[in-house]
Amino acid sequence: MDNAYNDVILGLTEAGCGATEVEKAERIIRTGRPKDLIRYLRQCRCDLMEQLHACQKRVDRIDYLIRQTGKAMNER
Repeated sequence: MDNAYNDVILGLTEAGCGATEVEKAERIIRTGRPKDLIRYLRQCRCDLMEQLHACQKRVDRIDYLIRQTGKAMNER
């Protein structure tokens, strides 16, 4: 595996991808098909974005609760 592909594996690990994702990337790298690797990395990105949006919704909900609690306290 050359340096660029080692960077891909390291990057996936640093991005919080699990062993399953890293192993799949390694298998794709061994096939020597960079277009497939790019497609897979885009899918990984999409999955992470979905997780990000789910977390953002949770943060938004907490922000709402903070505002509502602050309003309720000011009305007393």
